[in-house]
Amino acid sequence: MPQYIGRFAPSPTGLLHFGSLVTALASYLDARHHHGQWLLRIDDIDQVRVVKDSAQQILNTLKIFGFKHDGDIRWQNKQIDDYEAELNRLAAKDLLYPCVCSRQDILSISPSGIYLGTCQDWGIDLTTPHSIRLKVNGEIRFNDQIQGVYQQSLPSRVGDFIIKRKDGVIAYQFATVVDDFKQNITHIIRGADLLESTPRQIYLQQLLGYPKIKYGHIRIVVNKHGQKLSKQNKDYPVDLANPLKTLKKALVFLNQPLPSNVNTVQQLLEKASINWNIKAVKAT
Repeated sequence: MPQYIGRFAPSPTGLLHFGSLVTALASYLDARHHHGQWLLRIDDIDQVRVVKDSAQQILNTLKIFGFKHDGDIRWQNKQIDDYEAELNRLAAKDLLYPCVCSRQDILSISPSGIYLGTCQDWGIDLTTPHSIRLKVNGEIRFNDQIQGVYQQSLPSRVGDFIIKRKDGVIAYQFATVVDDFKQNITHIIRGADLLESTPRQIYLQQLLGYPKIKYGHIRIVVNKHGQKLSKQNKDYPVDLANPLKTLKKALVFLNQPLPSNVNTVQQLLEKASINWNIKAVKAT
């Protein structure tokens, strides 16, 4: 098994926009620079949010931009048995409890929205629709490759968080941790919008006895209104007409040198991976 295994994990809720392309490029270059693997996962656990054909469109876009993944693609919606098995492991340690609180219920008790463990000692009737929460404790501290040292007190900043929703869907925080373990991920380069989620994921990794992962969170691409590029904001997908030009634009955003004498996306990716310097990526 190679020392470095990275990944890119888009959600098929629409077409790939420039911000997602930047993330894909950063994770790809970091993996190739370290002579590692770059795996691909489709985060389609929430089937209600999946947009028809968007997964295939994302795969086609990545192919047009020259990204070649290693191994088979992992599809979250096919991994339910893995998630349930790990949930049972946490339940056996008495780390989980059912919760019937709505968002309004939580805000009425805790205006900050931090969950205070309201349902932990209630003895919920399990025939009632309920979510599953994880008991949290302590502070998580880690050194991000781009953002530097980051720490978070889980009880005061997050509270006991949901790992299985009331509708039965496995929560993102839990699914991604299990997936990363199953894929032997060692390094994750992703957007800084997920920086606050990372302590929860590290906490889960610790509880489950998973190996540590090295993280790097790149700054977010924003639109003219200062909002993060997203499908919800109806930001436009990447232009497929000139992938070489778009990749150069992404390299500039990542504060990387532009390779000279390149005529194809493959030439650009090969040279950019050699020149890749994660320390040059701006934190904000």
